[in-house]
Amino acid sequence: MNKSLVTGLVVGAAAVTAGAAIANFDVFDRSPKFAEVLDVDAVTKTTRTPRDVCNDHVVTHTQAPKDERRIAGTVIGAVVGGVLGNQIGDGSGRKVATAAGAAAGGYAGNKVQQRMQNGNTYSTTETRCETVYDSSEKVIGYDVRYKLGEKEGTVRMDRNPGARIPVENGELQLAADAGAGEPSKN
Repeated sequence: MNKSLVTGLVVGAAAVTAGAAIANFDVFDRSPKFAEVLDVDAVTKTTRTPRDVCNDHVVTHTQAPKDERRIAGTVIGAVVGGVLGNQIGDGSGRKVATAAGAAAGGYAGNKVQQRMQNGNTYSTTETRCETVYDSSEKVIGYDVRYKLGEKEGTVRMDRNPGARIPVENGELQLAADAGAGEPSKN
């Protein structure tokens, strides 16, 4: 083959390839390459996690009395009161003083035994628990308000896009896992 013919074919092929590339490239494409970000709001999810908080408390208990009616204290008090009342006076006055002493002593003995029984206590330690909740917030996305040309819209993204969002063929270029779907048109 002729050398000039081969050179011509190579130059021709290069020209056709370059022409095809230029044909696909629109020099006069004035469509926006970026959407302007107007506002970004983080979308959060609050998680509440329960946990038990336990504390030990000292609890004082009163032992159950063995003599609930306090008969022993009443009888002992009556005997002592009667003996003391018998020491006072003579004749029929002695009988009245003995009876009064026995009544007063019985009452006093009953109250003394009651105070002793109420003071008969013991302590135990009890653990008391309550459930409290710890809260934590996690960012799950970003609601982005943007302007593309003369139109405004919103979209949810998986990341904060910064000041602008790339646009290709009039479409926002979002992360594949953003799950935003079609942007809303306001």
